[in-house]
Amino acid sequence: QVQLVESGGGGVQAGGSLRLSCAASGRTLSTYIMGWFRQAPGKEREFVAAINRSGGITYYTDSVKGRFTISRDNTKNTVYLQMNSLKPEDTAVYYCAASNSIVVVIATRSYDYWGQGTQVTVSS
Repeated sequence: QVQLVESGGGGVQAGGSLRLSCAASGRTLSTYIMGWFRQAPGKEREFVAAINRSGGITYYTDSVKGRFTISRDNTKNTVYLQMNSLKPEDTAVYYCAASNSIVVVIATRSYDYWGQGTQVTVSS
């Protein structure tokens, strides 16, 4: 079983940048497909980005394409989400998650382990 801890959230003005980190412990991160999700107040948790085990394949939801970049450093057991050109609608709690799936998946139900989340607030 893997434990996930997110960090790097905070408040930023529209157009700014943040870099989220997700540190894993308990098992080697390279074992898992990794994803980032977010949940805004009153809304369901939604997919943001995912990355395969080697880091060579990535997927993004349309609203963040060209602005967000997911990456991983398996030697550091860490996954990152670089968020640029942030918008107020990006405000949410951001979660990283690990999946035992063989292929990259984007459905919330396909992820087996979750972090506690980190708040991102973008002001206009």
